Amino acid sequence: MRHARCLSYNPAVPPTAKQPRPPRPDRIAYAMRAMGKSDPPETLAIDGLTWRRTKIVKHDFFAATAFYHQPQTNRRAVLKISRSLDFAGVPLAWLGRWLCRRELRFYRALADLPNIPAILATVGQTGFVHDYVPGRPLSRDRPVPDGFFDQLQELLAEMHRRNLAYVDTNKPENILLGDDGRPHLIDFQISVDLTDFGDNRLTRWVLRHFQQADFYHVLKHKKRLRRDEITPAELEAVTRRSPLIRLHRWVFKPYFRFRRRTFERLRQSGRLLPEGSK
Repeated sequence: MRHARCLSYNPAVPPTAKQPRPPRPDRIAYAMRAMGKSDPPETLAIDGLTWRRTKIVKHDFFAATAFYHQPQTNRRAVLKISRSLDFAGVPLAWLGRWLCRRELRFYRALADLPNIPAILATVGQTGFVHDYVPGRPLSRDRPVPDGFFDQLQELLAEMHRRNLAYVDTNKPENILLGDDGRPHLIDFQISVDLTDFGDNRLTRWVLRHFQQADFYHVLKHKKRLRRDEITPAELEAVTRRSPLIRLHRWVFKPYFRFRRRTFERLRQSGRLLPEGSK
């Protein structure tokens, strides 16, 4: 893989510019966006070519994601920018830099696999651009071809052999059914390896349990979308829920419930947030 270029960008509104203070509900909602009231840049320059933003697809607490198009080559790409704003007075720029560095590490560790998009460039200290994968997320609305989940399990098994765990297979939007009929994985924000906390008995134990959870969630999708292919052993395995899965739900459900209700109130009051605030 060629070396990815580092790009810089200027937010639409400079951090030092004075802005009218929004109403309190809006401030709370914007505080839960990685870039606050700002959006990903409208254009990017990579290798002398200009890429134009076509859509902001996600803007949550930890990162903003947008699609870009290069008209001369007709290529598409994805920009992801991790959080750099403070939250409740707590500086979080360090967190954005850390999240970006570790996610790049996962992409580069898997760069030789055709199911993982290639990194094209880095943007500032908290962002990077990767290839766009033609296809759609797993959904009941699109038939899943024969053997798709076997290929996905093989992909995860290869990641596990490299001492990685994807961790996010519970989200069908992260598992893409490519136009080529193969599974592709994106978004390694919460993936796990043995780098951050070292290679020891405890980290190996944690990694092994996350790897088991990878397969557990894939089997849930398989049961829902291709029940005709699931084996009796897989059906039995999918009924068991590990302690880590139960802990994850206990920790994160209250946050997502609060966030969803906040945005619902803003929509009902007519104060809709910019594109991508989902």
